[in-house]
Amino acid sequence: MKLQQNQIWHKGSEYYRIVQLGRLEVQYKTMTDPLSGRGPHEQVTKKEFCRLLKGAVLVEAEALSRQQQQQQQQ
Repeated sequence: MKLQQNQIWHKGSEYYRIVQLGRLEVQYKTMTDPLSGRGPHEQVTKKEFCRLLKGAVLVEAEALSRQQQQQQQQ
């Protein structure tokens, strides 16, 4: 698993966006809607974050932009 800043991961009904990626820690945001960008910031170690992401799916940026365009057209 290759972590990068601004990645969005989906697990269950929640989305996790990596806000700041450090050598030993990760700051991330938990969201229910990835397009709104609203949610609390949290800070954990990389190891804890990887455990949190177990079973999660990386959301492609292109898929998010398509969803956003569809919402704007409606």
